[in-house]
Amino acid sequence: MTIRGARSWPAALAVTALACGGAQAADLPATAYKAPAYAAAPAPFSWTGFYAGANVGGAFTGNDGFANAAGGNGGKLSGVIGGLQAGYNYQLSPLVVVGIENDLGFTGLSRKGDLVNPAISAPWLTSGRARAGVTLLDQRLFLYGTAGLAAGELKDGPIHKVKMGWTAGGGAEWAFLPKWSAKLEYLYTDLKHDGLPDWRAAKIHTVRAGVNYHFDLFR
Repeated sequence: MTIRGARSWPAALAVTALACGGAQAADLPATAYKAPAYAAAPAPFSWTGFYAGANVGGAFTGNDGFANAAGGNGGKLSGVIGGLQAGYNYQLSPLVVVGIENDLGFTGLSRKGDLVNPAISAPWLTSGRARAGVTLLDQRLFLYGTAGLAAGELKDGPIHKVKMGWTAGGGAEWAFLPKWSAKLEYLYTDLKHDGLPDWRAAKIHTVRAGVNYHFDLFR
């Protein structure tokens, strides 16, 4: 064997090893490439849909809020108010929301009677209102104004009357969970004179907090 032949043996062995390794690699199963999972962007929050909830707060009248049966001043009334509300919102755009709401509240508005003036109270109030406003903070904060018709039962001694009127106010509602929101609201309610000389309009201020559950039946 010549020196040249001896030197070629290592090269031949290297080529053979590479060929065997390539054949073994070809026999291995191909590794499947998995693309990263696609995460869809979360849908924007929407106020559209039906809702229902409960509220509690306080109510009071001005000093001339009621007149007693003798024609005098019934005095200022104040008390707790609490009840239920239900409505429907429709989001016209990312900024604008409109809707309707009905509510029924049971009140502690009352004044004790005396020898001259009978007891006065307003056991319940109800309203049907339109709401409209704008959204802020990723559409989860709803600032709104509201107005509509109102009614309530007024008791002045032996006289019980259900009086009609109007109400208006505004509030803020915050969606703290996908289906839950909390609100703070002020309403001014004016129950109009009904033709009886011994009844004046009842002017009632209400401040209340509430919570709503939002249904997604039509989303």
